[in-house]
Amino acid sequence: MKIEDERFLVTGGLGFIGRHLVRALVLRGATCVVLDRSRDTTPVRDLVASGKVTVHHGTVLSDDLAALLEGCTSVFHLAASADVRAAEQNPREAFANNVLATARLLEAMRAAKVTRIGFASTSTIYGEPAVVPTPEDYAPLEPISVYGASKLAAEGLFHGWAADGGGAIVYRFANVVGGGATHGIVHDLVWKLKANPAELEILGREPGTHKAYVHINDTLRAILLAWSKIGEGVSVFNVGTEDTITVRDVADAVCGAMGLRDVAYRWSGGIDGGGWKGDVRRMALRVDRLRDLGWRPRYASAEAVALAAKELAR
Repeated sequence: MKIEDERFLVTGGLGFIGRHLVRALVLRGATCVVLDRSRDTTPVRDLVASGKVTVHHGTVLSDDLAALLEGCTSVFHLAASADVRAAEQNPREAFANNVLATARLLEAMRAAKVTRIGFASTSTIYGEPAVVPTPEDYAPLEPISVYGASKLAAEGLFHGWAADGGGAIVYRFANVVGGGATHGIVHDLVWKLKANPAELEILGREPGTHKAYVHINDTLRAILLAWSKIGEGVSVFNVGTEDTITVRDVADAVCGAMGLRDVAYRWSGGIDGGGWKGDVRRMALRVDRLRDLGWRPRYASAEAVALAAKELAR
């Protein structure tokens, strides 16, 4: 599906992935309507000034989606409660923002006759899989966190919606890192080291979990390439890397990127082998479906983390 001359509603378009995606869509010749609860439009201010982007402050649960969808040809749905730890503490909010909001958006799209959508899902829907790297057709899907369960429930809604002739692409992201990130391990470590370059507190037990990290630039290439293949029904794509690094490796890469040596690591303990309740201990993704389209990650996990740390430390 082409992007040029299309008009996209992008929910969560001021978030980390959203702001980068909006810019990428505009560079490809599209215009965007952004819906986001944030009032900080700094990341897209120039795009708003150009007339290519319109920003509405609100939520999928409360705003007039029919008005926002007017004139739009497609949707990218990125708005969500995206913090795994916060979802464990407030599962009702995660359910509302990740499941009910998705249902409301799909209903509005059906009424507006908008039939194409891309959805930001997550690798956490796989839980603790027996096969790592994990392919898209892995089963059973048994998430171990409220966040992962809410995203899996939202994925199910797309199958029912697409039965009426709609087309959806579900992107199951690994840990996406890069400049502009507002949370996540790389973001947190960078800011801790800025505050104290001599000592670094790390959540968990050494060496920590083993996970894959994908840079935002590789993520954008994957999103746009997969979108070009959208048709009827639901297509699922893993977006990540097939290698894993430990939390210790992440800390080493961040320190190296910031030019810091002899930093004292202080491990603060963890739960069940992870950093927190619901934290997956080992995660990497098979990306054969994207490879078949010609996509390759340019950065392995350690390289992605190091580049992200440099971008965040500026």
